[in-house]
Amino acid sequence: MISTMPTVRQNISYAYQDFMFAHRGCVRHLLRSFIVILVIALALETFVFNYSYFATAGYQPISLNDKLELLQDEDGAYLLTEVDHTLEFSQLNTEVHDLWLNFTFAQPAQDLTIKINFTDEAHQTYFDTTEYTRGIPNVQVSTWSGQSKYINLNATGIVSNLRIEIVGDDVRYPILLDDICLNMPHPFNFNMKRFGFTLGVLLLGFAFRPRSAIYRLSIVNDARKSKAAIIFVVVIEVWLMSSFLLMGTNYVGVATKDYNPGGWDGVSVINVFEVGGDNAQQYAELAKSMAEGHLYLNEEPPSWLEEMEDPYDKGARDEAQKATGEKYLFDVAYYDGHYYVYFGVVPVLLFYLPFYLLTGANFPTAIGVLIAVIAFVLGLTALLDRFARYHFKQVSLGLYLLLQIPLVLGCGVLYLLKFPTFYSLPIALGLAFSVWGLYLWTCGRTSEHPCGFYLGGSLCMAAVLGCRPQLLVLSFVAFPLFWRPYITERRLFTPAGIREFMCLIAPYLVVGLGIMYYNAARFGSPFDFGANYNLTVNDMTKRGWEVGRLAPAFFSYFLQPPSVSGVFPFLQAGPFDTTYMGQTVKEPTFGGILACLPILWVLPFARRILNLRIHQRSTKTIAGVIVVLLFGGAVVALADAEMAGILQRYYADFSFMFLASAALLIFIVNENLEVGSTFRDVCMKVLLVLVILTVLYSVLLCFVPEVNWYSDVYDWAYRDIIETVQFWT
Repeated sequence: MISTMPTVRQNISYAYQDFMFAHRGCVRHLLRSFIVILVIALALETFVFNYSYFATAGYQPISLNDKLELLQDEDGAYLLTEVDHTLEFSQLNTEVHDLWLNFTFAQPAQDLTIKINFTDEAHQTYFDTTEYTRGIPNVQVSTWSGQSKYINLNATGIVSNLRIEIVGDDVRYPILLDDICLNMPHPFNFNMKRFGFTLGVLLLGFAFRPRSAIYRLSIVNDARKSKAAIIFVVVIEVWLMSSFLLMGTNYVGVATKDYNPGGWDGVSVINVFEVGGDNAQQYAELAKSMAEGHLYLNEEPPSWLEEMEDPYDKGARDEAQKATGEKYLFDVAYYDGHYYVYFGVVPVLLFYLPFYLLTGANFPTAIGVLIAVIAFVLGLTALLDRFARYHFKQVSLGLYLLLQIPLVLGCGVLYLLKFPTFYSLPIALGLAFSVWGLYLWTCGRTSEHPCGFYLGGSLCMAAVLGCRPQLLVLSFVAFPLFWRPYITERRLFTPAGIREFMCLIAPYLVVGLGIMYYNAARFGSPFDFGANYNLTVNDMTKRGWEVGRLAPAFFSYFLQPPSVSGVFPFLQAGPFDTTYMGQTVKEPTFGGILACLPILWVLPFARRILNLRIHQRSTKTIAGVIVVLLFGGAVVALADAEMAGILQRYYADFSFMFLASAALLIFIVNENLEVGSTFRDVCMKVLLVLVILTVLYSVLLCFVPEVNWYSDVYDWAYRDIIETVQFWT
């Protein structure tokens, strides 16, 4: 009798039937829940987020076109010009609920600042801000965003006079206006992005609800299910991060026919182009110099720079530049008549030089930042998973994800993606090398043949020296990881232990010697990285170390509460005052991590939690790792302030260390909570709230308007994001 092999279709059918037989109830529950959530999301988008549509449905529009005394173009659009950009209407004598400024779409997109005044039954004259009151705020209207053209007015009773003025110095005239109407009903606007975001938030809420099954899935005992869920979450995180970076095309430097078509060459499937100006091409220019056999940049400094008594004095440089008309490169190292790049060299060797040798073009920095951040997310996830599986017994999938998500979103890498420049690349790459180095080390500790893991891990950790030297403090995690097996148990004094120890230190020696040679070839000293020769906002050669800088830096980096407003994205740059009577290098920052990342509120209990762990375990590996991370994070933060200043991107240097410490502390607490107890349930609910607040702050920070970001370069498109969120305006 001849038996036939089952077809692929039959195998899929059998697998489906077996799966449904075992999990039919669960699948039905999830499907019903998804349908309910989908209906809720649809209802929110239809009835809540389109509130303005229903609130204005009964309005009777009043056109003011016949009252306009403006020139018109050949298509009939009214022209607002530099001379004539104020509209005033008198004797309206009607209730006014909103104003519709229908600017023509067929014109260069721009975000307009509009000042509105009116008189009503409570004001016989136009009113403005006084000592005790706030007048009508200026409103932003994008000629590209349809929703922003509807402006709600809160007048009292009958409006008599109305004045509309376009203000600002950077307005591009003429502006084309098709219509202006009062009491215009808002159109129904089903926003797919908002709907998708709402659906995603509701699904997250369902997944992480207190009674969710993910809190019953063990990382250790349900390995396949938990790994599948973790991979799914990481894929979503990477997709969201990539979308966020690619949204700001002004920094990406990549063009295709459909993406960034203004920079497309019209021939290639994909091409790269320079972005950010001359200063932003440092790494690319260094790659060209290396290809030619030297380490200084090809661009010649102006002769006056070499003739200056102190070329590192910015005020003196600016005066000389003004007098001669010859520009100099900013934020590069200047030494012995040449420009050098003082940033770590590893990104050049890893990305720019190979790309230049293969294509002859400049590697797009933003893509390097994205690659580094993705590598960091993958490495961090693997490292956290390693600790959860091998050092703890009761970590559930839900707890793991509640810690992984704020670790990824709150450690500062989102801000590096917000500004994916050559400033961000060495930090992101240093973080990526660090987490992968730690992961490989931890793998080697439990492997029968650890040498390969140790070599790879130490190579990653040593490469940090050529990216972001501050992050080398993470190498001190080696002490708690390896002290017991190699010192306490004296494995170091065995032939196998010696081989393993050499694998741990050899990459440091090789990379260190390479970096020392690189430094000596440029600046004459193996220990001189060149940062002091930086042509920046202050004289780094005389900056020194001042105790007076530490207090304001500690407050800004750790303790400053977030500054908030009632308008999206709600966060604002925090105020800064100091009693340090010298120059302080300070860019806008948005609060200290201990105040803004509530998941870190476990840190004040660190000593008590560590004592609990130490008394329960004969080994002190986890306790040692936490101490090194906390101490290292504090050292890096204060060193950054002393060496460079207080900058938002520097938060990425140390935030990860504190967040990782908090995650390990929470793992310890979780081990000591009785499964199913009321106190454990309360703790999980509190943790969920802290995570939500941490993630909310981190996400909102991504959308704070800043100079040279999307909100500045594409202000007309950023207005659409605001209108999507502020649906009630």
